[in-house]
Amino acid sequence: MATVRAAWAYHCRWWLEVGMRVLVLGGNRYIGRHLVEALARRGHEVTVLNSHPSPLPEGVRRLHGDRQQPGVIEDVLGPLREDFDAVFDNTSYQTSDVAPLVELFRGRVEHFVFTSSTAVYLWSDTQPVTEESPVSDDEAVNPARGYGAGKVRCERLLRAEFEQSGFPATSLRVGHTLGPHSPLPREHAFFARLKARRPILIPGDGMPFVHLVHVDDVASAMCAVLSTDASAGQTYNVNGAQFSSIAAYMRMMAAVAGVEADLVYVSRETAKALRPPILHWAEWYRGGAVFSIEKAKRELNWQPSFGLASGLQDSYHWFQEEGEDWYTPDFSRDDDVLRMLNLPEKE
Repeated sequence: MATVRAAWAYHCRWWLEVGMRVLVLGGNRYIGRHLVEALARRGHEVTVLNSHPSPLPEGVRRLHGDRQQPGVIEDVLGPLREDFDAVFDNTSYQTSDVAPLVELFRGRVEHFVFTSSTAVYLWSDTQPVTEESPVSDDEAVNPARGYGAGKVRCERLLRAEFEQSGFPATSLRVGHTLGPHSPLPREHAFFARLKARRPILIPGDGMPFVHLVHVDDVASAMCAVLSTDASAGQTYNVNGAQFSSIAAYMRMMAAVAGVEADLVYVSRETAKALRPPILHWAEWYRGGAVFSIEKAKRELNWQPSFGLASGLQDSYHWFQEEGEDWYTPDFSRDDDVLRMLNLPEKE
């Protein structure tokens, strides 16, 4: 009987998802790119508003426009305000970004999905961090400063709209991501170091946890919102099923690259004085964080499909096939730090 119920739920979900007219703001770089591909695979009619010429899947319509320019949202999307069942907003950082979309689509869409971030949270002494954990819109208090505080303000505006008018907004607090097509040289910069047999600089002792999610799992969680009417007015953490210490994560990257990691530990005091930081994750100095995804699993019927090892394998495969050409590695900063530590530079 359980198997029959599961099969019926799956087919009901498929029916609910297919055939929606979907607008994606920011759909050609990283999370947006993978979202657009996932939506297209599921049979949705997808329109993208962006200002970049990156390729889109066959059948996806592109609207050209830079949403940060005054009047673009109203001029480009105003005539189309009745044309969409769902909107995904990947590129709002302040209430001034999201408010015009609310005005445009209030009473007209079934879902409005806002890409928020786990950067909204204050540091917590207890783990895992849940959707009920404290957040702050005060830039002086939020650990992620203006970025995290801005996301909190956007979430609060959308929540207020839901309570006042039923605006069907869902906020997804996405964690650190990994996977193909990142516009920033994050794990791919470390893959380049590993390929060149260079040391990997680790700030502190490398023990704080870092919690990552594969970009395709983010896209699948976003798609899952479309089949869940009860997601309106809700907030969900979106993160991976596994987490790791920073040092162990670097060793896992080395393993998928087929080399042995040469980890060089830099004291916290020294690392804190370096600008820019030698590691982009703030957990190394702030402390690790683990985010509960139980609510998303339960209410969105969603599960991450990638573990850390399989996610890194996928990312490394893309790096080998294509991604290496995206970046021009510069190891001079690493050499400066090695000299400062009186360690030999890599030839």
